[in-house]
Amino acid sequence: MDWLEVVVLFLQHLWLSVVPLLLGLAVAIPLGWLARRYRRLYAPMLGVTGLAYTIPSLALFVALPVILGTQILSPVNVVVALTIYTLALLVRTVADGLGAVPDDVRQAALAMGYRPLPRFLRVELPVAVPVIGAGLRVAAVSNVSLVTVSALLGVPQLGALFVDGLNRAYLAPLITGIVLCVVLALLLDGLILLGTRALTPWQRERGAT
Repeated sequence: MDWLEVVVLFLQHLWLSVVPLLLGLAVAIPLGWLARRYRRLYAPMLGVTGLAYTIPSLALFVALPVILGTQILSPVNVVVALTIYTLALLVRTVADGLGAVPDDVRQAALAMGYRPLPRFLRVELPVAVPVIGAGLRVAAVSNVSLVTVSALLGVPQLGALFVDGLNRAYLAPLITGIVLCVVLALLLDGLILLGTRALTPWQRERGAT
């Protein structure tokens, strides 16, 4: 396997890790808001999403083609599975992040005339960004790890290097795969951290004082 093939596997792994992260976040934000807004939904919603995270990844990768009608090698299966796992991690994070918004901040926004949706988007959600960002970092690293499991089904990504190394009893592909997975996890973690800091400039100002 030459370096160009490894680059392609790295990019495929990146895509399979990031797309479910974005989809999961997009769905987790309204679900987390509902769980926080309607307290009776909090426990059952978190229970269901928490239960979803206990499903073994390999079993989910095998079951989804039957459920979705896709091919076993389709990357759609990986995207759907990891979106489910991302949701399981982020719904609680979003709900708890919104719950951590101080009441005086909400009251101030209400006094300024913010209606519920603008208040959520312009006040509550930005204040919750640090908590959500922390959960997103965990989900990103988890996705990078879980994607490798799909190599057992033949989905091309960095996990293919592990399979290749094991099949040939050759150490180099294994080490390459491990190093590149760590690099990818650190890259995503760093990007999310930078994005969190960019979206919360008041925290940098507070730290500088």
